[in-house]
Amino acid sequence: MTSSHGSGGPWSDLDRPPLNAAALRRALVTPDGLWTSLDVVPTTGSTNSDLAARAGDLPEGAVLVAEEQSSGRGRLDRSWVAPARSGIFVSVLLKPAVPVHRWGWLPLLTGVAAATGLAKAAGVDISLKWPNDLLISVGGEERKAGGILAERAGEDGIVVGLGINVTLGEAELPVPTAGSLLLADAVSTDRDPLLRAVLRSLEQWYGQWVRAGGDPVASGLQAAYTEGCATLGRRVRAELPGERMLEGEAVTLDGDGRLVVATEGGGTEAVSAGDIVHVRAES
Repeated sequence: MTSSHGSGGPWSDLDRPPLNAAALRRALVTPDGLWTSLDVVPTTGSTNSDLAARAGDLPEGAVLVAEEQSSGRGRLDRSWVAPARSGIFVSVLLKPAVPVHRWGWLPLLTGVAAATGLAKAAGVDISLKWPNDLLISVGGEERKAGGILAERAGEDGIVVGLGINVTLGEAELPVPTAGSLLLADAVSTDRDPLLRAVLRSLEQWYGQWVRAGGDPVASGLQAAYTEGCATLGRRVRAELPGERMLEGEAVTLDGDGRLVVATEGGGTEAVSAGDIVHVRAES
């Protein structure tokens, strides 16, 4: 039996069934839980943009999932495009009652939560590339399988978007350095349990972090991120704002979640924004 990608009906691709929105709501939207609503839309430009536009009218914990995004965005306004129902494209609205200077930890927290949830549900080891990429191993090669984008929404809100490649085959990858859970030999590529696992893990980590007043040490977040971070201990090149370049060894994270890079002259510099490239060791 062959699947037809071009017919456009919801069941046209038997390998990529739609998400079960009603079952997801039953499982995740509970009276005492973080998640207050969960909507699944067939297609949209960007779940982050849609949720941010409604942030003033929604309580914390709104979840928006799209089966397909036509204008999904990554950091630095890069586009994120994938076939319909081939991945998890989800945004959540958070209104953390913690000091704003701690909010920089939210993309890192989401990375820890996603890696933790997917390790259990998909049986795949996921490492974290600072500040917002999910890395997997495909044939012994490090590939990007997901990304995180956090954006302020209104006075007290922040929308965190997460995109994860689930069933993309090699020919469907946007770039050769991308990967998917399927290509990493996941034990499951059923998106319903994968999404449930990620959102439950995010609820747990976010709850710990908020109860600790956003303290990354007391909440265990800094230790968990450090343990799972593939960037630390590596030689990196940081492409910083203003076309400035910094190269050195990524040695630690500081209390604000910034990447501390040891430079050639013996000093260190904390990087809060910019593109990080893992520099391959010369053989």
